[in-house]
Amino acid sequence: MGKKEEERASVKYNYKWVFFISIWTFFMAVGISIITENLVKNLDIAIAFFVLILIILVGIVFDIIGIAVTTAEEKPFHAMAANKVREAKYAIKLVRNAGQVSNFCNDVIGDICGILSGALGTTIVYKLMGIYTIINATALTIIISSLVASFTVGGKALGKSIALIYHEKIIYSIAKVIMVFENNLNIRLFSNEKNNKR
Repeated sequence: MGKKEEERASVKYNYKWVFFISIWTFFMAVGISIITENLVKNLDIAIAFFVLILIILVGIVFDIIGIAVTTAEEKPFHAMAANKVREAKYAIKLVRNAGQVSNFCNDVIGDICGILSGALGTTIVYKLMGIYTIINATALTIIISSLVASFTVGGKALGKSIALIYHEKIIYSIAKVIMVFENNLNIRLFSNEKNNKR
């Protein structure tokens, strides 16, 4: 296959991925938003705050994974594979599919967590106003939104440093999880065809 044919195949593949991930993200965001919104309405404020922090942490963790995958190289995992380390082939798949993995982790999960944390922050404001009638809604909304933004940005900044330093360990750990999915639950996250790292 010539260079131009490879480029056309790559563009076609990317278009398919963009279409798939856009549609899938829409339905996933709608589903998660409905579930979370209905869940938080029936929770007290302390648990609602806990759910909010949990969602922020999920966004940070997936951001770390996305950065680790784009930072890593295949070579160390080929050495592991040569030594019969079972997780190595899954780590190689992660690195070879770095574009899709980082898109899913950083953009899809990151944006959904951002939307949910904003919606949860608003819900918490209304809950507090229902309990404490003297609270200024505008001031409280600004405070909650600022706290959510600062924790998210600060957490991701710290996460980036962790991902850049420990990317191989992070990918190896994720490879273990993928191995469990594929071997025990028979869920294939990646095709078996060999993709070049893009």
